[in-house]
Amino acid sequence: MEALDLHPIMQVHYQESGTLPIFKNAVITIGTFDGVHLGHRQIINQITAEAKSIGGESVIISFYPHPRSVIASTKSEVKLLGTLKEKIELLSKTGVDHLVIIPFNQAFANQTAEDYISNFLVAQFHPHTIVIGYDHRFGKDRVGDYQLLVAHGKQMGFEVKEIPEHILNEIVISSTKIRHALLHTDISSANKFLGYEYFFEGLIVKGNQLGRTLGYPTANLSIESSDKLIPGNGVYAVHASIMEDGEPIVLKGMMNIGIRPTIEGVQRVIEVNLFDFDQDIYDKKLKVFVHSHLRYEQKFAGLEALKTQLALDKQDAQKALLD
Repeated sequence: MEALDLHPIMQVHYQESGTLPIFKNAVITIGTFDGVHLGHRQIINQITAEAKSIGGESVIISFYPHPRSVIASTKSEVKLLGTLKEKIELLSKTGVDHLVIIPFNQAFANQTAEDYISNFLVAQFHPHTIVIGYDHRFGKDRVGDYQLLVAHGKQMGFEVKEIPEHILNEIVISSTKIRHALLHTDISSANKFLGYEYFFEGLIVKGNQLGRTLGYPTANLSIESSDKLIPGNGVYAVHASIMEDGEPIVLKGMMNIGIRPTIEGVQRVIEVNLFDFDQDIYDKKLKVFVHSHLRYEQKFAGLEALKTQLALDKQDAQKALLD
């Protein structure tokens, strides 16, 4: 019987929790890997293949929180494709051996480029190979670059390999396109670049019960992470899962994101109508996978007109989810 090519269990390390393990012939790369989309997979495949070729271990170094939210010169509201928990979940499916989460703060940002190499990369990871982009910058005032790494590698005994420019450009372009597509309800494009259905998780809270009176009870979601990018307003066909006795129940449904103009709403809400499901699930977490966009949010003449449209939405969602 042919052996199954199963991914090893990825180990997750938090630098703040103590000393990191000694990695074997570590092949490392550094990045945010937000969304872990298809562009990122090319780098991941490169480091896992490189590690395998030398009998070593592949290591991804990632920072939390996102550096842009910490560094004053670039400080801005950062809407992320994935939370830290989601990043770990996605990376665990790629075959990477280790993910190291580094707390990113001003002290870390202010270390010199030389200290970053000697006290951080070399002292903590003992790299065999560092795989990095030609435009990678590090250290105080971002003065460290690829050439500095190469020079230190010759002195300290590690190799530096460059991620091709076209792959880096593809990652930036893909990330930009994914964010733009999600905000403009182009779920098909977003999912194509991601390589999976965009998803998010929320706590189910009580709403105004309007959906129930219309015959379409909804799970109203409170999103825990304010950094998580939520798609633009509209009605969507979705898959969803909820944990029951330690096992996920997979469901189909439709989701509305918006202010509910028909009832003169002003607060943006996320509400999911789950098909063929009627249980009390308040205070549980619902994971939503956005399959496709059905229509934009609109104001109807009244609740009866809205109810009629919801019936059509359900038909459209059920049809879309057969694909």
